[in-house]
Amino acid sequence: MPHVPGTIPRVLTAAAVLAAVTVVATGQPAAATSAHTPATLVQKVTGPDSPNDTWGRWNVKATDLGIMWDNGSGQVLTAFGDTFGDAWVGPGGGGFGPGDVNWRSNVLLRSTDTNLSDGMSFASAVIGADGRAREVVPGLHQGNDDGGEVTKIPTAGIAVGSRQYMSFMSVRHWGVPGQWDTNYARIAYSDDNGNTWVTSGTPTWNNPGGTNRFQQQAFVRNGGYVYVYGTPSGRLGSLYVARVPEAQVLTQSAYRYWNGSAWVATESAATAIVSGPVAELSVRYDSYSAKWLMMYLRGEDIVLQSATSPTGAWSAPQIAVSSADYPGLYGGFFHPWSANGTLYFLMSQWNPYNVYLMKVSINTAGQIVKPNLVGDPSFERGALNGSGTGGFWACTGNCGIDNARWGYSGDRNAYARYNSGWQDVHQTVPVAANTTYQLTGYLRTSPNSDNGFFGVRSTANAVIGEVNYRAVGPWTRFTVTFNSGSRTSVVVYGGVWTDHGDIWVQLDDVSLSAV
Repeated sequence: MPHVPGTIPRVLTAAAVLAAVTVVATGQPAAATSAHTPATLVQKVTGPDSPNDTWGRWNVKATDLGIMWDNGSGQVLTAFGDTFGDAWVGPGGGGFGPGDVNWRSNVLLRSTDTNLSDGMSFASAVIGADGRAREVVPGLHQGNDDGGEVTKIPTAGIAVGSRQYMSFMSVRHWGVPGQWDTNYARIAYSDDNGNTWVTSGTPTWNNPGGTNRFQQQAFVRNGGYVYVYGTPSGRLGSLYVARVPEAQVLTQSAYRYWNGSAWVATESAATAIVSGPVAELSVRYDSYSAKWLMMYLRGEDIVLQSATSPTGAWSAPQIAVSSADYPGLYGGFFHPWSANGTLYFLMSQWNPYNVYLMKVSINTAGQIVKPNLVGDPSFERGALNGSGTGGFWACTGNCGIDNARWGYSGDRNAYARYNSGWQDVHQTVPVAANTTYQLTGYLRTSPNSDNGFFGVRSTANAVIGEVNYRAVGPWTRFTVTFNSGSRTSVVVYGGVWTDHGDIWVQLDDVSLSAV
């Protein structure tokens, strides 16, 4: 039965909780493609290794999605999906050890960070009396095979005046990867900046036969309307669109559905504006390009499309992030303060079941430009030239790839390690002459490291630009800006001198892009 607003979720024992959440997240691993990733990883924004310390501050150790919208008062509200506390160990959304699972169907964090180039910080969360982030729209947390409700996942958010609107889906059953069944989608609203939400009597799209077209939604405000983009439950459906006057969001009879030529009152007349598979959608009107942009999971990759009107026609999909570099990726939710051709977005990964801030650049035609030029930036493709197995990266001295879930993103990262001489991981990258570039990457080292370098050199081994580091504890982002001069290729590297004992450096998520 669908959740009845106002009822109290049943209390489960710890064992029952673990059984219920065996598969609870919208993200599932997907087969990798061979596509290149033009986007750059900026920062891990949730969980362990995140500067936000969401685990220590609000018991958000593992979570997914990250639906963002401007609240109209100088904050970005971010609604996350299924969220877990201390007992989470992964991989994915169903691995638990000793301790408190603290499963919440959704949580809400707030940000005032206007400088996204170095990451996205969160200032506050909607919390309970214990100081931990609490569910804002409680889920029933019934078992996956109970025929009731497993969880409530937010899919869209928007502000109209001081009122916040959030769409969520009531998940009845998680199926095989990429497929799930919902009871309904519903709009909730809040008049206190997300602290409390009303779900009674609000627009609802019921899904008894599993074919309703608006179970996962995305919102855009434009021209006095709220546009509601929708897909069926799961990841295989096509995309549809409706709109409603922004003053009538809570009046379901005011919604009009695009039938291919007109806005009509009959929901079943809605026709697809993009053929599937479309999943975990985000849409925005972008003033820089004067285009409607949408980002979503299409098969294995996160893609970007553009149009000159809210109904299309939409451009061919451009890959923004490849699952070859970020296995188990999903989402792709725009940050509302993206501007001037730089699109920031949140991407989830099934493992480590947390969320990352990414960025990609576009021109005024909506085409991706200034891509990350580094091949295999996250070392997930798993090959080093120095080991004789091919791949983009090579070694000076001794290096390899860790495969023990130690990476900043995903599972893998590179390392260089020895007890004598210079050890590094490096890659030769083609560049344009007389162009300014920015190199970024995440590193950490052994405690006895005292002379490491991350930077760019010429193919003749002359240093162009680098940073010197000593002992680096947690994963830390380093940045080098340089001009290519007359060169058409450079070598990016991360390494360390190891002249006095066993010293190592780990490297992950490297990017080289034009500024």
